[in-house]
Amino acid sequence: MGHANKIEKVRSALLRWYRAKGRDLPWRRTRDPYRIWVSEIMLQQTRVETVIDYYHRFLQVFPSVTALAGADLEAVLKVWEGLGYYARARNLHRGAQTIVEEWDGELPGTLQDLLCIPGIGRSTAGAILSLAFEISTPILDGNVKRVVARLFALRGDLKSPGVEQKLWKLSGALTPKRGVHHYTQAIMDLGAMICTPRKPDCPHCPLRNECKAFHLQWQEKIPSPTKKNSRPHHQVALGVIRKRGRILIYQRPSDGLLGGLWGFPNYRSRTRKGLLRALVQGVRKDYGIRMETGNPVGILSHGYTHFTVTFHLFECPCRDGEKIRKRAFPAKWVYPGELKNYPLASSDRKVIRKLSAISRQQSVKR
Repeated sequence: MGHANKIEKVRSALLRWYRAKGRDLPWRRTRDPYRIWVSEIMLQQTRVETVIDYYHRFLQVFPSVTALAGADLEAVLKVWEGLGYYARARNLHRGAQTIVEEWDGELPGTLQDLLCIPGIGRSTAGAILSLAFEISTPILDGNVKRVVARLFALRGDLKSPGVEQKLWKLSGALTPKRGVHHYTQAIMDLGAMICTPRKPDCPHCPLRNECKAFHLQWQEKIPSPTKKNSRPHHQVALGVIRKRGRILIYQRPSDGLLGGLWGFPNYRSRTRKGLLRALVQGVRKDYGIRMETGNPVGILSHGYTHFTVTFHLFECPCRDGEKIRKRAFPAKWVYPGELKNYPLASSDRKVIRKLSAISRQQSVKR
C-alpha cells in the first residue's frame, strides 16, 4: 500500500469510528481557547474521569483568562488541590498573566506565540490550535505517540530524539488540512480507549487493517517495555506542633516540590531513631521555636512520582511565648478548623484525617 493511500485510509476509518464511538467530554462542547487550554493542561498525566469535576470547578472560579491572571496563586492552588502535579497550576497562573500582558487577555493563534506561554509545549500548542482555531497542527501526546508508533511499527524508545523526530513527521503527515478539529479528538480517543499501553483492543480497532504492528504481531512490543527503577524511600518526621489550640504550618517555596502549598513541618532522617531529633533540631533551626518532647501518634505512607515516604507523626507542644522566626517563606499558627482554607498537599490531608481518626478513638475510650 502506498504511503499516501495508507494515510487516507487511516483518516477515513478513524473519523468513521470517532463519529460512532467518540467520547462526549465537556471541553469538546466549546471552541473557547481558554477552556481548551485549561483542559489540555489538566489532562497531562491525569485520567479523564478525574479531570472532569476539577475542570468544571476551576472554570466556575476562574471563568476567563483575566480572572485567572488576577487571582492569588494560593487561590489557584486551592481549587487545584488534589489534582497533583502542581507545577501545572502554577504554569496556568503564570501563563494567564503572560497572556494578559502580551496579548490583551486572548490566547494567540500561532504556534510560535503559544510556545512562549509557560507550561505550553509543542503538543499542547498543537491541540489548542487544532481544537480552538481549526488550524492544522500535529500533536504528539502519549496516546498519539503510541498509536502512530504502532501504525508504522516504530521500535525503540519513543522518547529518544531520533524516534520522536520520526513520530512528529508521521503525525504531521497524518494530520489533515481540513477537519482537523475532529481528527485530533479522534486520534486521542483511539489511544485512550482502544490502542492502550497494555493489551490493546485490536479486534475492535478501526485501524487494524492499516496497522503494521498488528500485522507483525508487535502491538505488545510497542512501545518497548522500559525497565522500572526502584523508587527511593525516605523516613520523615512530621510535627503537629501545637500552641494554645493552634497548629504550626508553613508554605513551601513556589519553585520546589508541591510549590506554594501549605503543610506541616517535616524532616528526613537516615534512621528511625533519629526522627524525633531531626524534627526538634529542624524546627529550632528553621522557625526559632523550642518544642517539648514530641509523642509519636501514628505512621502513614505516601507515594510521589519518583519516591515514596513513610511519615512518622509526632504531637509536639510548643513552649508558651515562642514566636516564629522570620523566614524566606511564610509560616503561621492556625486553628484546626482553619486548615480547610489553605491549599494542602495530599500527604498533609492524610495527616489531618489520621489525627481526626485518633481523636475520635480517644473520645470513644473516654
